[in-house]
Amino acid sequence: MKYVLLTLISAMLLSVSWPTYGVPFFIFFALVPLLMMEHGISKFSDYKRKGWMVFGLSYLCFVIWNIVTTGWLYGSKNPDGSHSMMAVVFPVLVNSLLYSVVFQCYHWYKNAQGTYWGLAFLIAIWMSFEKFHLGWELTWPWLNLGNVFSEYPKLIQWYDTLGATGGSFWILLINVLIFYTIRTFEAGRKRKDLIRNSSIIVGLIAVPMIISVVKYNNFNEKPSGQVNVLMLQPDLDPYAEKYSKDSLTIENDLLALAEKNSTTAIDYYIAPETALPGRGSISETAFEKSLLLNNIKDFLSRHQGSVFATGISSHHLFFDPAKMPKEAYQINQGVWVASYNTAIQLVPNQKVQVYHKGKLVPGVEIFPYMSVLKPILGDAMLNLGGTVASLSTDKERVAFANPYNKGKIAPIICYESIYGEFVTDYVKKGANFLGIMTNDSWWGVTEGHKQLLSYARLRAIETRREIARAANSGISAHINAKGEIEADTFYGDQTALFAKVKLYDTMTFYTRAGDLLSRFSLFALGFLLFYFLIKWFQAKTKKA
Repeated sequence: MKYVLLTLISAMLLSVSWPTYGVPFFIFFALVPLLMMEHGISKFSDYKRKGWMVFGLSYLCFVIWNIVTTGWLYGSKNPDGSHSMMAVVFPVLVNSLLYSVVFQCYHWYKNAQGTYWGLAFLIAIWMSFEKFHLGWELTWPWLNLGNVFSEYPKLIQWYDTLGATGGSFWILLINVLIFYTIRTFEAGRKRKDLIRNSSIIVGLIAVPMIISVVKYNNFNEKPSGQVNVLMLQPDLDPYAEKYSKDSLTIENDLLALAEKNSTTAIDYYIAPETALPGRGSISETAFEKSLLLNNIKDFLSRHQGSVFATGISSHHLFFDPAKMPKEAYQINQGVWVASYNTAIQLVPNQKVQVYHKGKLVPGVEIFPYMSVLKPILGDAMLNLGGTVASLSTDKERVAFANPYNKGKIAPIICYESIYGEFVTDYVKKGANFLGIMTNDSWWGVTEGHKQLLSYARLRAIETRREIARAANSGISAHINAKGEIEADTFYGDQTALFAKVKLYDTMTFYTRAGDLLSRFSLFALGFLLFYFLIKWFQAKTKKA
């Protein structure tokens, strides 16, 4: 019963730490009860299957954490309008399983190599897992530990150096040191060691925060310019309106919203993810002939000096199998089509600038590892309220240059805003502010859209770029380079948000170096595994 209680305490502490409803300071000792559970079972229990007991209890902890923090996925709906159980059950069960496997590897390594090496292994494998979770087709980094302070930007200004993955390392290190301090005090009852170790822990928590507050109060980065941005929020219900309304009606309403709020000169109009065309998609081979896109160009001709950036659904036809992406599918004899979640920038009398979303939502925009999972799951993963086929992507990021001023927008599409190092690639391409086009309406009035907005604040700090975020139903927002929300909208309003967005050109250390601590952790994990194999081989040689 004691071990179950410790497990539940960890689950509770992890859950109540999370944005946008929680208090993040609990995260510094949230894993300690779980570590105590593992240690107690390994060293002091009489269980015959200790490994299975540790795995089962850790899985219980991570399932509760996932349900509490991401249970809003239940807001996704099936085509018949019912809530999608698959949309929440699959991510919760699979993500919890992955965390449990990580913890189980720690359990095995600690029992083989001892507590000290085991704790180092825990940090290395957890950090490596978070890095891995950022890159594979089942990517779901929503619960990466460094995200937890997104609502407290004043305390994490140092993320411009080490990023949110540095925050994960910080949190893991503190948890490990607290557990180590408890264990050494229990073993030796030495008050001097307790005071020394506790002082180190307090210092490791406080010093980064103090540095951060100093950086915050002394932020004096000089902008290279400023642009007037109007973020459009059309508030289209993604289930009842977005794919049933006529495309021209959707566009006319969007342009009417832009016209109504153009009370001053606008440099950028930004519309949400897949704002057009509604039902269907726009052919990329006929962009210049598209009635929808030409209507926007006509609108811009009445607003001299303005550009229009928007998300669209697009497709490209291929007649040569050698030239098509692997996600393309055949629609007629000798004809294949690739579909995209696309951002475009429109300027009168200029070619359309195009970017295809590079990070796709598993189960909604991409069928992960289709050859393996499709025979097991059928079409279940694709019926969560999004596309009905895996989309194609761009391999590189782009920045859309404005011909009328110094503005270079990063056309970040929705889910991409969770990925720190990924977003830095836009900045490396020259982006001097971040434009996020998103549609968070799939989950309704839940924590989902709030958390996604909150995570965007981390990207502002990491890159020191201001953000103009246009969301379909909200929350649209202007975020400054310190991660503060300067202005935002209410969820569910049909409105527009005007902002004077500052442009910055300098690159942060994080932009240049990326997830440095993650790469170091991968190296450390390799070393620890190699060290274990050497010791195992030596022991085996002695026995022989």
